[in-house]
Amino acid sequence: AEVQQAVIDSGLRGRGGAGFPTGKKWSFVPRDLPGPRWLICNCDEMEPGTFKDRVLLEANPYLLVEGMILACYALGVHRAFIFIRRGYEAAAANLVRAIGEARDAGFLGENILASGFSCALEVHLSAGRYICGEETALMNALEGKRANPRAKPPFPAIKGLWGGPTVVNNVESLANIPAIIAEGPERFRARARIPEAAGMKLFCISGHVKHPGCYELPLGIPLGEIIDGVCGGMAEGSSFKACLPGGASTPYFTGEHLATPMDFDSVAQAGSRLGTGGVVVFDQGTCMVGATLNLVRFYARESCGWCTPCREGLPYVVHLLEEIEGGRGSMEQVAILRDHVKLLNYAFCALAPGAMGPVEGLLRHFEDEVVEHIIRGRCPLT
Repeated sequence: AEVQQAVIDSGLRGRGGAGFPTGKKWSFVPRDLPGPRWLICNCDEMEPGTFKDRVLLEANPYLLVEGMILACYALGVHRAFIFIRRGYEAAAANLVRAIGEARDAGFLGENILASGFSCALEVHLSAGRYICGEETALMNALEGKRANPRAKPPFPAIKGLWGGPTVVNNVESLANIPAIIAEGPERFRARARIPEAAGMKLFCISGHVKHPGCYELPLGIPLGEIIDGVCGGMAEGSSFKACLPGGASTPYFTGEHLATPMDFDSVAQAGSRLGTGGVVVFDQGTCMVGATLNLVRFYARESCGWCTPCREGLPYVVHLLEEIEGGRGSMEQVAILRDHVKLLNYAFCALAPGAMGPVEGLLRHFEDEVVEHIIRGRCPLT
């Protein structure tokens, strides 16, 4: 209970994209349900523009191992899983080695440090796709079933993996737990740049900047400071046009957003989502219709096909964007795109609504560029 309360007091919010308070998520697990309970670390990380979990695990897998042991202790979990995408071979090998070292040191196994608490961690190499990052699809995949999302309720905290209470946390979320317990929640909160936020965040910066990479920065740092101060500014000959502030499923930011603090609430108030912190930067030579088409093609391909809005809607959105980008578009198609931004919110899970994030941003900030494609009958940047 003390560990859980410390995580609640720290203000730690999930680093996997949704930003839900981690301690609150733990608190949903009932203490009185019989049978085993489970913790799953989600390291599927297939969001384009996001690579922080891979970097973290290749650099320091011990943070995750220790964080999971502490989380298991708080939740009363005795067996936990790390669900990692198959392409992360080096990260998975690091984890297997780190778990073995922790077991040899007495930090995993039976009766850890004579506390009466026992815990085992297992690494599961996924053969899955993007949909496995959705927590209920992940649980189905871990059980050996087709990776489709499950209906909620019941929520995983009540009925999850093999029907038992289950918590699914992101790699970065769990890797923050050791510092919170060792140094106290107040110190963790104080690391943020603004009082409304809490802690540090791994930001993945890619695209047209001088020094792309993965940087640990205080939540609340302005977007412009990340680009100019941390990444050395735009690449030679480039000027800032737009960016995805939180990974491929977030609406675009433009030059008017460079002063926006990069924390969950500030980014949401500005009309996008912080998501995973995957900032993809585009310069003046980028066709935003083409960029959006590229993103939606990915999501259409990764749909699990479970529900009609996603299965049928995303390929149709790809078709509309292909028509506009190819110079065969019409204003009627722009109106249909705008309708789909709303209609695909009724999909079974968050994949289709997320896929429409860039489309919504395109129509909000770059409608003139879309119209220019239609008027000229071609991409104006080619």
